[in-house]
Amino acid sequence: MTDPTICEIPRWQQLKRQLNNLTPAEFKAALAETPDVVLIDVRTPAEFEAGHIPGAVNINYLAYDFWDTLERLDPQRTYFIYCRTSRRSVRTCTLMRNGGFKKIYHLDGGWNLWSETFGDGGIR
Repeated sequence: MTDPTICEIPRWQQLKRQLNNLTPAEFKAALAETPDVVLIDVRTPAEFEAGHIPGAVNINYLAYDFWDTLERLDPQRTYFIYCRTSRRSVRTCTLMRNGGFKKIYHLDGGWNLWSETFGDGGIR
């Protein structure tokens, strides 16, 4: 018998289901087709410097002023968000959505899956 007090689906996966999740191919195509987007990498600066999607801006999820930085963004613009594996970016997209941002797209699988899909094509 299953214990009803235990959530069988991790919380971050529940949050992810509420987002606009795109595969690497869909994410790349949408980036190319959508005007005036802001591409945000929420990994640490060291992770970002090791390789990132061209055109990305680094906003460190682990920084003390992370939310303050997000609050300064224009909620009317379109945002494409990614991290290494999707956990930080799922949380970021959820925070942004809850903060009034409407056009948010999430790279499902993060930088790791992007790199697997496109090889060095995305590395800067």
